[in-house]
Amino acid sequence: MAARKSPFFDTATTLGKIIAFLGISGLSGVLAAGLLVPVAAAAGTGASASIQFFEDLPAELERGALAQPSTIVASDGSKIATLYEENRQPITLDQVSENMTDALLAIEDDEFYKHGGVDLQGIISAALSNLSSDTTRGASTITQQYVNNVLIDGGDVDLRLQKTMGDKLREAKLAIAVEKELSKDEILAGYLNIVPFTGNTFGVQAASKYFFNVEAKDLNIQQSALLAAVVNGPTLYSPETNPELALQRRNLVISRMLETGRITKEEHDAAIATDLGLTITPVLNGCVGAEQAPYFCDYVTHLILNDPAFGETRDDRENLLYRGGLTIKTTLDPRMQNAAQTAINETANRETTDPAIGHSIVTVKPGVGDVLVMAQNTRFMPGEAAGDSVLNFNVDQYAGGDPNKPIGGIGGFEPGSTMKPFTVAAWLEDDRALLEVVNGSKKSYPVGDRWEASCLEGGAWINQAAEPYDVQNYGDINYGNYTVLEGLAQSYNTITMETANQVDLCRPFELAYDMGVHLGQSAEGELEPLPVRPSGLIGGGVLVSPLSMATAYATLAAEGIKCQPRALVEVTAVDGTSYPVPPEQCERVIPAELARGVNYATQAVMERGSGSALQYGDIPMAGKSGTNETRSQTWFMAYNSALSTATWLGDWKLYSPTMTGRQIGGQTYQEVDGSLIAGPSWARYMQQIEGFVEAEPFADPPSNMINPPRPVQFDRPVNNGGGNNDGGGEDGGGEDTRPVTPPNNNGNGNGGSDNGGGNGDDE
Repeated sequence: MAARKSPFFDTATTLGKIIAFLGISGLSGVLAAGLLVPVAAAAGTGASASIQFFEDLPAELERGALAQPSTIVASDGSKIATLYEENRQPITLDQVSENMTDALLAIEDDEFYKHGGVDLQGIISAALSNLSSDTTRGASTITQQYVNNVLIDGGDVDLRLQKTMGDKLREAKLAIAVEKELSKDEILAGYLNIVPFTGNTFGVQAASKYFFNVEAKDLNIQQSALLAAVVNGPTLYSPETNPELALQRRNLVISRMLETGRITKEEHDAAIATDLGLTITPVLNGCVGAEQAPYFCDYVTHLILNDPAFGETRDDRENLLYRGGLTIKTTLDPRMQNAAQTAINETANRETTDPAIGHSIVTVKPGVGDVLVMAQNTRFMPGEAAGDSVLNFNVDQYAGGDPNKPIGGIGGFEPGSTMKPFTVAAWLEDDRALLEVVNGSKKSYPVGDRWEASCLEGGAWINQAAEPYDVQNYGDINYGNYTVLEGLAQSYNTITMETANQVDLCRPFELAYDMGVHLGQSAEGELEPLPVRPSGLIGGGVLVSPLSMATAYATLAAEGIKCQPRALVEVTAVDGTSYPVPPEQCERVIPAELARGVNYATQAVMERGSGSALQYGDIPMAGKSGTNETRSQTWFMAYNSALSTATWLGDWKLYSPTMTGRQIGGQTYQEVDGSLIAGPSWARYMQQIEGFVEAEPFADPPSNMINPPRPVQFDRPVNNGGGNNDGGGEDGGGEDTRPVTPPNNNGNGNGGSDNGGGNGDDE
């Protein structure tokens, strides 16, 4: 449709010359006000006052950018979710069916292309009609309606049912100004893009998709007539809630199209004979309606809302997110996300699992920090219904420990034995070797026992409790001399404690913090390290988020390079504005050789420890399982050069001190640990993604990190986890009674369960 300027301001016509003169002298305002003199007089107001009031009104319409939905997309461009206050898809007039413009003009403003923004004849006719009857007849042109919608969209006017005279005068003057500035086609396009059709569906394109699931350019006569009918009263004429009224109004529009010569009698009759023909196709709003990864979606929205790069205040950022038409490209890998969600559903489907038992998987990319997967077994839905939760199991409560920056997380769980590799790191850092043997027979540390701890007051941790600190291996067995390597592979608590007792107790916690482990509920304005105490060496009494653990293990995978978790790749607005996103933030936190030494040890977990029975494909892998003392929280950590994954399964509502005997995926378990349920779930995930994940083999550490500087002779048998007796758990390798110099750690003992932690937290 060719653009046409208003003839009202065409100085080639006599009327145009007169109005142009009046506009220049300000008398056009007097004329408009004068038309309302009868109304003003009835109210006891003089015409001169009306004219002066009109002259004082603003003469320029401030048009802000129309609110548009924002879209969060995955790394491959597939949609994650749409966020909006107003579902709108702006288009140009040539993208609108002529049937639609004909229907709208026929029912709303037949003289649109003839008047100058204010229909003088229509105003007089409406005024006379209103004065002579009990009816209230409007006379607003499409230009005036456009002005009114712009004012409403900008928050300048409220949604009153009855406008004051001042409202109408302002609208009329602004309509005249708009007609000077824009062509008729531009005004009509603006109207079609801004007008509401439902409570949150705005503009003809969004309405076409919502009501009929067709493009606006493809609207037929009856569809166009229905949309033109709805414009007059989105609630009153809603075809969803008031179909009979909507049909009557639609048919009235069709009849007006015939009366005004816009359709033929045959077209009229055919259109009238149809039903409403609705195909309601809503655009689901927010992370509740996410097409994939709703908890990752929620995590991303919190990152935007917390970042001053997207607005000075939180309100500004929220306005941008839900009205700014952003395209938010993220790091999520849809193939991996789908595989993780499938594994979770197969393991702990919310329909067949105790509602208090949660299950989650989060994967980050070592050396980069990209969050590739964030999945869990609950439905992202507010409320108390079983299986519903908007709490994200994978992340902290607050970003950077700042309580003003919530990120939707539950704040972590007890990590159990997944903390043990950090003690091994402290051991190796102290110039010790993996094949050194320590005495794992010690079960108790008495009151007053002193552990070197340079970061604590007095340089030591002292057991000041009323009773000894007792340490127990799983099954209350395997209290003997073992190498540090086998102690980790079989997850012997007593070996971990004695190892830490021979180095600075602070170092495991400092190394863990440097690599990414911190308290998941940090709220002091900064991330807080785990408190230094022996029970923390086996993850007791502290809460750590899966993302934090995945980051720390990714640091090992990247040979000492820690990268901050990263979810945003690019954020652009519909107008082309690009917003800065956090770049890759990586730094070396431990030497590469030290990371290689720990990786050598954690590979043994996968070879003959708790990961040995898992079928996860031909991928180089290292890892560690974890279970807290009461068996309410279980973990399986696994990593290689390409992926670092934290798999967690536990009681997130803390209804019970244990998961033993409770339903998980339709089954009940009398024994619950990290290698029994969380581990196989991770393996199912890995089996699905093996074809498109490539990882490099782990590099060997320096030989002095493996072998002690000189052989060690033992006067009694050394337990090395290599005999024929299968232990009852991850702690329970078989017993090799052969004297060895140095110890042989290549036995075939079958580890199965994680240890249960110590016998209580330290005070």
